[in-house]
Amino acid sequence: MIEALHESNCPDLKLLARGKVRDLYEIDDDTLLFVATDRISAYDVIMKTPIAGKGKILTQISVFWFDFLKDVVPNHLITADIDAMPAKVQQYRDQLRGRSLLVRRAEILPVEAIVRGYISGSGWKEYQAKGTVCGIELPAGLRQSQELPSVLFTPSTKADYGGHDENIHPDRCAEIIGQPRTDEVARAAVTLYTRAAEYAAGKGIIIADTKFEFGIDKSGQLMLVDEVLTPDSSRFWPSRAYVVGQPQESYDMLFVGDYLTSIDFDMQTPMDLPPTVLDSTLKKYIEAYVKLTASRPDLS
Repeated sequence: MIEALHESNCPDLKLLARGKVRDLYEIDDDTLLFVATDRISAYDVIMKTPIAGKGKILTQISVFWFDFLKDVVPNHLITADIDAMPAKVQQYRDQLRGRSLLVRRAEILPVEAIVRGYISGSGWKEYQAKGTVCGIELPAGLRQSQELPSVLFTPSTKADYGGHDENIHPDRCAEIIGQPRTDEVARAAVTLYTRAAEYAAGKGIIIADTKFEFGIDKSGQLMLVDEVLTPDSSRFWPSRAYVVGQPQESYDMLFVGDYLTSIDFDMQTPMDLPPTVLDSTLKKYIEAYVKLTASRPDLS
């Protein structure tokens, strides 16, 4: 039985932050350690119950994509191998093995690069009300879950812990990080998404949308950071079940969302989740991993 890790405990390492899912430690001036816990965040609220093994799957999917997409834009990954990490990290191998990334430090941009190939989620809601997504005008008559005429870069702000991200127009993004950097991020994000979506389509998965995060290294170069194309940061739909005009089956936290909807979740209060919801969600994450990588995640 996999033991869930709700919160890492590494007293000899300097803890910088605990996010919705990841714990972040400083290793030295140039290096950080990302630890993917088994915490579940839904509607920007961290649930009381973790999904045992989820952090390991997220980490291993990200490692796959970092390698697959490394020629598009540099990324921050140094190693995911606990045996190649510093001794002060290795002493916590029982906690960290399979769920940790040793990464290069970067100045994180204060926006998230959301890319949409299909209209769903908050984009569908806005389109129904205004005919736009993040203020970008779209053709009339689009249906729920329909493929968009072209891939959209639709950034968002990055909320503080406990807050909610806010979708913004690309022009607002330029006001925050500058037009040249916005153009660079948009190009990189769309290229990353397009490359990944083409690959996933051959594996029977539609990547409807995803979220990338970028940082700037010491030389001023753009760098892909955080997680990449996981079920936590993306909408993965099985191609076999895809039908335009309705919500889709998914490999993400559909079971969590459906359960919270069924209990009229107030979007604020952390909840305990039933074992059936946890088990069903983990199975979907594993299925997505297997389809994408043709291997099984190491959950030992």
